[in-house]
Order: sequence, then C-alpha cells, then structure tokens
Amino acid sequence: MRRRGKRLGSRRAVEVNLTPMIDMVFILLIFFIVSTTFVKETGVEVERPTAASAHKQQASILIAVTESGEVWMENRRIAPRAVRAMVERALAQTPEAAVVVVADRGSRTGVVMEVMDQARLAGVAHVALAARTPGG
Repeated sequence: MRRRGKRLGSRRAVEVNLTPMIDMVFILLIFFIVSTTFVKETGVEVERPTAASAHKQQASILIAVTESGEVWMENRRIAPRAVRAMVERALAQTPEAAVVVVADRGSRTGVVMEVMDQARLAGVAHVALAARTPGG
C-alpha cells in the first residue's frame, strides 16, 4: 500500500483530509439552526395575576398590558388601536398563531378587553390571558 504524502528528504509529510469533518460541522450547524425555538417577549415586565387553573401554552404572539394601560408588542410600545394591524402582520407569517395577552394584575379591564377585541378582529382564532400558578 502506498501512503499519500510528499517526500521531504527521508521523512514523509502526512496530509490529513479535513473535508469529512467540515461536512459534519456544517450538518450540525444546520440542524441546530432549524431546530432552535426562539423565545418571544413583549418588551416590558408585568406582574401576572395568579390562577389555580393556569397551564402552559405555546404562544406565537404576545401582547403585554401594563398597570398604567400601556400596550407592548415586539419590544415596542403601541397604541391599542394598532394591535389589529400588528397582529394581522404576524398572522401573515404564521396563520395558525395564537395570541396571549400578558396583562398586569393591576391593569384596567377596559384596555385588556380592547386588546383582545383587536386581536380577534385581526382574525386570531385563539386569544388567551396569561396567568401564573400559585407559588409559581
């Protein structure tokens, strides 16, 4: 059998073929990029109310309502009237998306209802309110 390599005097230089290793690195990179899920945030911290029946739900669209009545979506403060247009834009990307309204426990019900109404008018089938479990 002959070995690959160039003769350098009496010593041979051994060549290592890195192509298979580079191929595997790219395959792993593509796998992790495709299988990664990104956490979406509203852009503001709110204190959610407690509910014994609360359960985890995968949400595609998060909308926050603060105690002072501010509405936040995609790390931006928006007017409650703008919720419909922004949800419609998000639905164009993922038509089966659900909306979760993350309302502060001290927020006004009127603002929360207006946000939920705007989301439903945008065509969302499932609109939910976020809560935390007791002790959670």
